[in-house]
Amino acid sequence: MAWFIIIILCLGSLKAQLLDTSNKTEPDLEERLFGLLLRLKTEKVYDTLLIYGEDCAFPSLSTGLQVPTVLVSSGTTNFEWNFSSLTLILSCEFQAEREQNYRTLMKLQLARRLILLKGNAEPATVCDFYSKKEQYNVAMVKENFDQFGVVYSCRLFQDRNYEKVNLFEVNPIFIDQFRNMHGAPIRTIADNLAPRSMVTQDPRTGKKKWIGFVANLVNNFIEKVNATMDVPEELSEEDGRVFFGNIAMWAANDLLDIGMVVQFNSEMANFDTFTYPYLMCSYCFMVPLPDLLPYNEVYGVIIDRSVLGVLLVIFLIFSVMLKYIQQRSFRDLSLTRILMNDVCFRGFLAQPFPFPRQSNRKLKLICLLLCFASLMTTSMYGAYLQTFLYSPPFEPMVRTFSDFKKSRYKVAVNSIAMDMLRFQKNHKLNKAGKERIEVFNDQEFVDLRGAFDNEYIFPVTSVLWGIYNEQQKLFHHPVFYYSDDFCLSQYSILSFPIRRHLPYRDLFEEHILRQTEFGLLKHWISQGFSDMLRLKLVSYTDFSEPPDDELEICIDDLYWVLGVYALGLSISCCCFALEVLGSSNCWTRLKEKIYKKIVKNFVRDHK
Repeated sequence: MAWFIIIILCLGSLKAQLLDTSNKTEPDLEERLFGLLLRLKTEKVYDTLLIYGEDCAFPSLSTGLQVPTVLVSSGTTNFEWNFSSLTLILSCEFQAEREQNYRTLMKLQLARRLILLKGNAEPATVCDFYSKKEQYNVAMVKENFDQFGVVYSCRLFQDRNYEKVNLFEVNPIFIDQFRNMHGAPIRTIADNLAPRSMVTQDPRTGKKKWIGFVANLVNNFIEKVNATMDVPEELSEEDGRVFFGNIAMWAANDLLDIGMVVQFNSEMANFDTFTYPYLMCSYCFMVPLPDLLPYNEVYGVIIDRSVLGVLLVIFLIFSVMLKYIQQRSFRDLSLTRILMNDVCFRGFLAQPFPFPRQSNRKLKLICLLLCFASLMTTSMYGAYLQTFLYSPPFEPMVRTFSDFKKSRYKVAVNSIAMDMLRFQKNHKLNKAGKERIEVFNDQEFVDLRGAFDNEYIFPVTSVLWGIYNEQQKLFHHPVFYYSDDFCLSQYSILSFPIRRHLPYRDLFEEHILRQTEFGLLKHWISQGFSDMLRLKLVSYTDFSEPPDDELEICIDDLYWVLGVYALGLSISCCCFALEVLGSSNCWTRLKEKIYKKIVKNFVRDHK
């Protein structure tokens, strides 16, 4: 009986030890996983846990971490992930994450993933599976993690697609793999439109390369991440020109990684296939400079109504003050005497006038002010007249659509831009009227605009206008001007087209911000015209009309001056005649003198 009791006690103790050992297995795994999550937080902070599945140790660890947790037991969400947070994704087993919402997939593409492998799942298979989904920040632990402390982290640019990292080593578990792509290709294609991308030849290698404020940024990024440029030949066209809309479409269809082109994206429903804005510019019209004002109209331009009104008021004030100071009374004042004041008329025309006799100080002061006013008036109008005769101003410019309707011009638009405008709601070009819009094919439109055809108005961005403005400095005189108020869009955002699930999108957008912040964008834009000259994309041809050799003023140019002079002389003669005819005393005296002289002569002859 004693041996039987001893055997029972031994079996009970052994069973208790076995139970204690089995109970400690799970807490040890949780402790190791908890330490791993703490380490991941020190490498890069996360403030949200997203757990796929529920039959594992991950859900119970979230309480100890004191981090907001979203538990997706079904493996997929039925909502769009809109949390602006740094998320760490935990999966209870391989393929526990079965996300179907593509918007959520995009936003969580760069998030770090930690997977608990069960069964015979191999790290190489797991890394290959996630790389096909373009999710590269993936790490795995097996069920024996509590014994060995080994983390399997996926690596892209190496022979083996994963790396073993011990929990107690200093090597990082997650790395930014795309900062060094080890010569991996980046698929891109350029539209070959100056000045944003212009094809040239590398003098060292003899290969094609592209320059311009768009191509330079892509080239610098490829060099920065140690990649290579891959231009799909099947997408290239024979003439080298590629429509930028096709490039954006190819990027949206995953045929290109990054398009070497910028495109307006104001009408886009979302920005899944476009980067952070690279450039903001206006999209206005370059308008031909109007003709110079004819010489016969210069005399009317220098006369401003408001200035004439002020001069008339000053004239009336001087006239009233002169009459009042001379007569010391307002009794004899009348509108005729005020308006027909001979002294004020002569004074304002800078002509000599009789100085009033026995003038006091006040009268002398008024006459002095009158002389000063005449000097200012004649000097001002003389300066205006001489300046405008030497360099006549332009006729009124086109600043609005109403001005355009009164002009003789038409709007030239290429067929591609016209098709894009038709999809926009209430685009401003409708105000011009269909009869005033002429559509050309792309090459013909570029040739017309490059030849500065002054029969049309051309839509152009402010960046491209800078090139044309620099080219006009080679002309004898400018031909076009850029109308800031006559625009299709005052603020247009230009971005790069990229494919939807580009894994290094964050690096490329960071590169855009840095290049712009360092001032390289402004430098590239300012160098655009010199690059085009060097590549012979623009010529030194002067498209301005030759200046007239005869700048003399003809008799026809004095038509209005002579007409006004003749009119004034006629009015003066009429006034003089009316005064003479209206004076009866003068005629009576004349008749009496003539009669007396005749009588006197008659009497003398008869004596």
